[in-house]
Amino acid sequence: MGFRTMRQCVETLRQEGLLVAVDHPVDPHLEIAEIQRRLFRAGGPAVLFTNARGCSTPVLVNLYGTQQRVERIFADTFERVRRLVELKIDPTAALQKPWRYWRSPVDALAMLPRPVRRGAVMHHEVPLSSLPGVTGWPGDGGPFITLPAVYTEHPDHPSIKQSNLGMYRVQLRGNAYEPDQEVGLHYQIHRGIGVHHAAALARHEPLKVSIFVGGTPAMAVAAMMPLPEGLSELTFAGALAGHRIPMIRRPGRPSIYADADFVIEGTITGQATKPEGPFGDHLGYYARQHDFPVLRVDHVWQREGAIWPVTVVGRPPQEDTLFGWLVHELTGPVIPTVLPGISSIHAVDASGVHPLLLAVGSERYLPWRPSTRPAELLTQASAILGQGQLSLAKYLCIVDGADAPGLDAHDVPAFLRHLLARVDWRRDCHFQTETTIDTLDYSGSGFNAGSKLVIAARGPVVRQLPTSLSGNLPLPAGFANPRVCLPGVVAISGPLIEPRPTLTAPDEAAIWQATEAASWTADIDRLTAAIGRDHPLRDWPLLVVVDNSDFTAADLANFLWVTFTRSNPAADVHGVEAGTRNKHWGCAGPLVIDARLKPHHAPPVEEDPAVTARVDALCQAGGPLADVFQ
Repeated sequence: MGFRTMRQCVETLRQEGLLVAVDHPVDPHLEIAEIQRRLFRAGGPAVLFTNARGCSTPVLVNLYGTQQRVERIFADTFERVRRLVELKIDPTAALQKPWRYWRSPVDALAMLPRPVRRGAVMHHEVPLSSLPGVTGWPGDGGPFITLPAVYTEHPDHPSIKQSNLGMYRVQLRGNAYEPDQEVGLHYQIHRGIGVHHAAALARHEPLKVSIFVGGTPAMAVAAMMPLPEGLSELTFAGALAGHRIPMIRRPGRPSIYADADFVIEGTITGQATKPEGPFGDHLGYYARQHDFPVLRVDHVWQREGAIWPVTVVGRPPQEDTLFGWLVHELTGPVIPTVLPGISSIHAVDASGVHPLLLAVGSERYLPWRPSTRPAELLTQASAILGQGQLSLAKYLCIVDGADAPGLDAHDVPAFLRHLLARVDWRRDCHFQTETTIDTLDYSGSGFNAGSKLVIAARGPVVRQLPTSLSGNLPLPAGFANPRVCLPGVVAISGPLIEPRPTLTAPDEAAIWQATEAASWTADIDRLTAAIGRDHPLRDWPLLVVVDNSDFTAADLANFLWVTFTRSNPAADVHGVEAGTRNKHWGCAGPLVIDARLKPHHAPPVEEDPAVTARVDALCQAGGPLADVFQ
């Protein structure tokens, strides 16, 4: 019935050959993270470092690093959770197939958290400084907790039922945090903890917070799950773990997860903030230093035999990619019930998740009057952008499933071919300007500020997508080396923009000023003006201007990452023969996206060459990690 503790999970995986213990000393500063990234790329085992320098407890990496291992961890409960999801969609299914759902009432009971008076996690009280300080990237502001489950209760109705469990970034030390007294708590918009924090501010009360690390692996999954507001993550964790989650209730103090390996409990007082970051994040760039809430630490608890699990994020794919896969496997069937008319939806991991969202919808308006103009698709696009974290999508591409029965948004190349063969750039681009985007996306006009583009296409094929370039293409000065990325898509190296990005965050006014006078916009104007009706690039529906076209076109992942993380639609989407009619922008020729790095962008994360060399030595034949990668 699932794993109750992290130790139980580790021992089982070790016995089954899915985890290895490494006794060789490793450095938690950059070295463990470098090893983790290599383990994930190699499809390697989970690794328990029993001798991390300066750490009194073992450090676990790559626990969720392969689909096989995720399926094994949740083997006892995966199908039961899916059946509960099926019943959520159609409660009458239990009457139609009673043999399939006979256990579901018992499983539903297992979803409910269980109040308890004591638990193993309170075995030791330890100083904050004793917790393992794992740092992932050279530019990080300090060590972070990367698999936390941050727990709060609604101040107006403090109870387990009115709780939120989220995976919010926690900076353990560095910057101006008081040693052994404070940690940084980074939460983004559209997060449940924000509702609780706002309620505490309205009551002029501190917000009580508990941070759980370890315990059943289901807790970390539940913390990052995009569940509807009002559905407790603890109930989902119970279903996935196969047992009721035990929560220690104490009058006047935050609740504590009894089976956790570690718990940090404390309070956020008022609007107190301190600089948090930088942090190499899941988009593959550094999240810059910004003011975020600071948690005043009251107690740190640790169970006997505790294990410190960590993950490392960076340019996708990384270990958190498997979380996205798990979300789709468990909640994919619910999408049509939440978003009527949508058959599949895909936040593209290779693009950093929020920058690119693909959806297959349906056109049911006026069925007696066939049309090629998107109609219901635009209604469905608006519904998607009104749904929690989906609202952070920057580019949303939506097509009509009736045009290609069986098309799945998760088949990215097929989806893009379908879209580009049908899209009419004069009509099908719909911008939202001066709106919110992902906190971690620095392509916009300021912190959480940017634009969105909905591309909605339906109808028959209107063009055959070219797949090869021939001869020397006439290009303006500074543009060179066109390369085919996909059918219908060409990347072109454009003039490099200086200065290169830094970790210093410009303010919004500076970004606007730089953009308004930007020479890079003039660069694109020269390119679009050069592509006349007889130009060879006229037949290509999408052109992307980049810093390095060879890199961009090398594979699909590079194209998705560069194009959609380095562009802000309202500022960086251009077109050949572009114009505005009734305030609607469109273009008669190819769409052009300027995806070059710009001065206000955050810099991409890169490994420290000295650390890379040390890990190379550990992994070479005869080295202490050589067997781990075999």
